[in-house]
Amino acid sequence: SGFPFGTLAVNVIGSFLLVFLMHMSLRTNLISPDTRVTLTTGFLGGFTTYSTFNYETIRLFQEGAAGMGALNLAVTLSSCLAAGLLGWACGRVMFGA
Repeated sequence: SGFPFGTLAVNVIGSFLLVFLMHMSLRTNLISPDTRVTLTTGFLGGFTTYSTFNYETIRLFQEGAAGMGALNLAVTLSSCLAAGLLGWACGRVMFGA
């Protein structure tokens, strides 16, 4: 019942990659719309794991680790949003506004 660092890492990496790929694919012709859907909803949708995050957070609360559960919620939300913003910023630098 420790902090779920693995799930957090996967979700942060996936958030960065998803936003970066979306920006790249909407600003360039480097990947087709079909490939974009496959990569974002297929591959990255399977790579990231909201359901595991949900389960682990609920388990923390059920085990009486409310502080750890709240920390998981806060860190996951803020880190994934920050990673998405970084992905967007990298996409803008590399592929334009």
